[in-house]
Amino acid sequence: MRHRHPVRRHPAWPAAALVVVVAIGSRPAPCPAEAPEPAADRAALCARIDGALAHARDARLLDASVNGAWQVVHGILAFGDGLPLATRDGRVQALPWLLEGGTIAGWRLRPGAEGVTAIVEEGSTTGQGHPDQWAGYLSQCGRGGLPVDTPLAVGGGAFTLRDLLAQAQADVRPGREATWTLMALSRWLPPDATWTASDGRQWSVEDVARMEARAPIRGEACGGAHRLYALAVAVAAKRAATAAEGRGGALAGGWAEAEARVAEHVELARRLQSPDGGFSIHFFERPGTSADLFARLGATGHVFEFLVAALDDERLAEPWVTRAAERLVTLMERAADVDVECGALYHAAHGLLLYRERVCGAAAE
Repeated sequence: MRHRHPVRRHPAWPAAALVVVVAIGSRPAPCPAEAPEPAADRAALCARIDGALAHARDARLLDASVNGAWQVVHGILAFGDGLPLATRDGRVQALPWLLEGGTIAGWRLRPGAEGVTAIVEEGSTTGQGHPDQWAGYLSQCGRGGLPVDTPLAVGGGAFTLRDLLAQAQADVRPGREATWTLMALSRWLPPDATWTASDGRQWSVEDVARMEARAPIRGEACGGAHRLYALAVAVAAKRAATAAEGRGGALAGGWAEAEARVAEHVELARRLQSPDGGFSIHFFERPGTSADLFARLGATGHVFEFLVAALDDERLAEPWVTRAAERLVTLMERAADVDVECGALYHAAHGLLLYRERVCGAAAE
């Protein structure tokens, strides 16, 4: 994971009162039978999640004069339009401020041949590090992502997020990283959508899902967790579409490849889970833990976010997932009063937000 400017606990805010390898094709081992989680325990966990999320959102105030777009967009991924931001003009909501033309290091957009291009600055500590990263995270932010027709100001012109999507579709190429592209495609297009890229090649959402399913996991950004999250949301969108059409059963083609890749790594996460409920600091490669709080927070947060996207409600309630949620909250509580790397913090927060929505019900705004 690339080092980024840490997000600091803002001194004006008091510390929150917080309580405190499986081979492809093999049959997953059954989870051991365990007693259901008592309702009181679940309520306590949900309250702790609320406290951890409130602290991450409000007590670590990002500043447009210090933090770059990479940090702010990750905060938006977690909290949508609820993320505050300090600017020269005072405290604002980060999301509308950015979309309405706010200026911050790394937020580099320009009109493109097919829509709006977001400049990739690989290795940057402030800008977009991967193709379509901004589009992918805006499509997924908060509880449900932004609508594709959300207005977007670029260079004094009026555009929408559909223009970011159109440029992303035009730029798809065989072998090109499309992890964040797939996130956006899966949220903003129907699963059977097709289009012609700017080189004349025909594409479909299924083609992109197949390409990402065949791409490496090990050695990729954050242990491959982002690629797996993208595959999980793509498969979920396809499953939802087939259910709405009254069709069920096995998926086929690229969708089957994507679903198998997701299932394989759900099982790997479970098998490599640490006894304390956290996930391996080596992600999906081998077991491992560390005395470094931030290594544990980063790995557990990224893997947990993927799992929440990948698992249905029944599996999300399994004890091993509950233990992971408890461990992730504990890690966030322990990191409450120290500087934290933004990617680790906000992916953990996004995973917990989505988990809370499904397991506890929506929190009060």
